[in-house]
Amino acid sequence: MSDISARQRHAALGVGTIIADSFAILFRKFPAVVIMAFVPTVIGVVVSGLISGWNVALGLAEPNFVSAGSAIASLLSLLVDMVVYGVTAGLLAQLAYDARIGRPLRFGHYVPRALVAALPIAILGTISTILMLLGTAALILPGLWVMAVFSVMAPAVVIEGIGFRGLGRSASLTKGYRWPIIGALILLTIFLIVFTFVAVFLAASTIEFGVLVSVVLYALFFAVAGGLFGIAVALIYARLREIKEGVSVDQIASVFD
Repeated sequence: MSDISARQRHAALGVGTIIADSFAILFRKFPAVVIMAFVPTVIGVVVSGLISGWNVALGLAEPNFVSAGSAIASLLSLLVDMVVYGVTAGLLAQLAYDARIGRPLRFGHYVPRALVAALPIAILGTISTILMLLGTAALILPGLWVMAVFSVMAPAVVIEGIGFRGLGRSASLTKGYRWPIIGALILLTIFLIVFTFVAVFLAASTIEFGVLVSVVLYALFFAVAGGLFGIAVALIYARLREIKEGVSVDQIASVFD
């Protein structure tokens, strides 16, 4: 216990290493990462498009909250986005750990665990997103702080099977490391914003050729950005468990066996 406490006091999170490892996994396993993020994203965009309209789903128009019907449609689209995030995060967390230890990817193991974790992640993700938006509305820094507090909720739910206790578990793991996590998330968010801008631009430029073309291009670029983000969050979770609990990536990955 004293050894672990000493590590907690002195060990650095290693933001640079986490970002570098995330890019390395993304490029090394690029086809697998893109497929895992692309398929749920396409499904989510199609469902959101049918609910709220294609322009809203592709980021070409703002959600409309003027009428009760449009407000409900927008909220349903948000829930769809959160479910997509839950499935994608579940898949990418498992891929990241297998890739990190050099083990072959095992898609058959990833899907059932990701589907089980999707609903808790979706609901908890919606709650944390609302809290983050409220914090951002007050000042940007509180929003980033909330984002850091709950940043490892998804891998915690997937790996530990803790369901709706994910927010509390994330808050516990991130305690004492939230500033470096904020730094990592800012770097990742910049990358995400750039790729999202490209995705929206391509969707707007190609929508005259048909909605399907726009959806595919939008989802493809969004999948790359989402893939990197999901891998990085999984590695942050693994590093926090290594520092605070002495748990290695190999031991984390062993839960899939």
